[in-house]
Amino acid sequence: MAMNRRDTFKLVGVAAAAAAMPSIATASEKKSAPKKTSGKSVVVVGGGFGGLTIAKALRKKDKSIEVTVIEKNNIFMACPFSNTLLGGLDGVSLDTFVGDYFQPAGKYDYDFVHATVTAIDRKAKTVTTTAGDIAYDILVLSPGIAYDYEKQFPTWSAEKIAEVSQACPAALMPGNEHIALKRQLENMDDGNVIIIPPAAGKYRCPPAPYERTAMVANYVKNEGIEGKVIVLDTRNGKFAKGAAFQESWKDLFPDIIEYNGLTEIVDIDTEKKTIAYKVFQDEADTEGALKTEKYEVCNLIPINKCSPVVAMAGIEVDGAGYAMMDGYSFRSKTDSNIYVIGDAVTHAIPPSGQTAIWAAHRAAGQITDQLNAKENDPKAGLPAKAANVCYSMVGSKPEEAIMVTHTFSADPSGKLKGKGHVPKPKDGGGKFRSKGTAKATREWFGGVMRELFS
Repeated sequence: MAMNRRDTFKLVGVAAAAAAMPSIATASEKKSAPKKTSGKSVVVVGGGFGGLTIAKALRKKDKSIEVTVIEKNNIFMACPFSNTLLGGLDGVSLDTFVGDYFQPAGKYDYDFVHATVTAIDRKAKTVTTTAGDIAYDILVLSPGIAYDYEKQFPTWSAEKIAEVSQACPAALMPGNEHIALKRQLENMDDGNVIIIPPAAGKYRCPPAPYERTAMVANYVKNEGIEGKVIVLDTRNGKFAKGAAFQESWKDLFPDIIEYNGLTEIVDIDTEKKTIAYKVFQDEADTEGALKTEKYEVCNLIPINKCSPVVAMAGIEVDGAGYAMMDGYSFRSKTDSNIYVIGDAVTHAIPPSGQTAIWAAHRAAGQITDQLNAKENDPKAGLPAKAANVCYSMVGSKPEEAIMVTHTFSADPSGKLKGKGHVPKPKDGGGKFRSKGTAKATREWFGGVMRELFS
């Protein structure tokens, strides 16, 4: 369903309500010395799926643990399932994705601080924010991702990056980017939509660009738009749920989706709305052929890197800034009082909303044991079947979806590792997609939102 004027007013209303709450700490308040810790004070940086889950889990496990969540946004917006907003699925609006941070904070009796983290002092065990310093005994980092335009396009200036990021919104981080991309789709006439998945490396929600391809094609088809959804990829069809997505694209949108699996983006002219890119014949082709394509809407998802908040802690990270872990646990390899969850870890498990929730529960158990001087076995309960379940909508008339499940285990490499399985459901008639899986998709998302906010 399109975001409309009514949705916009609702979003503004949530923000206004948040601003009016008396218990929230904001950037405008006077900074003060940090409150002394209790010995069981846990500070969580990041109020996404992982951050909210671990805050609640800690309080449920041990009421004596004091929890503070720091989040730079004053409104929660979910990223999983949000491609359905672009696809125009029935009953989906901005209301579907937003949440009120005060609701779980009040119910589970933890503090919520609306502020931006500017520094972390591991020696003093304090987090400096725009609302003041906050002391901790245990610090949990769940800050999410950042985009690395500079690595992918080293010749682009800061002005060029700003121009392209606004004109071609990535929409892999929740919020304004999704709204901008939705607006562009609603305002377009006939023409092409170009979707560019991250060119390399680990990135948030690996199936997301390909689910988006299906959902945008669904929108184009249902609106009678004359044009194609063109994917300029680097993975040559080897992506999450690849066979299931390509089967669905071929069956449902054969004249709309055009997938190009071996490409390299050269430049984007946002005034002329053109993309220059190379197409390679095969993986041995190093030269490629230069092509230019005109677009009406462009969704460029750049290479991902870890949020710079992790680097502030001065803990060991890999080349993309993700935290090195202590064995199979969610504790930092560098500092036993810092835990890392969500997208920011270097475990070989798929970064998804469900994975963040699973990791948050594991980390909550490890933290609770540490604070109560109990031994914890990070391999306990492994392998964990269906630790990650990830659904992707692929059509709307009828509504159908595909899915993947992952078993997480203790890999001999010393990391947690996920092994995926993409099933063909019993009601799919031999296909990967089915109406039953679509129903399960909505039920999963609704259940997760209820679990986070009630």
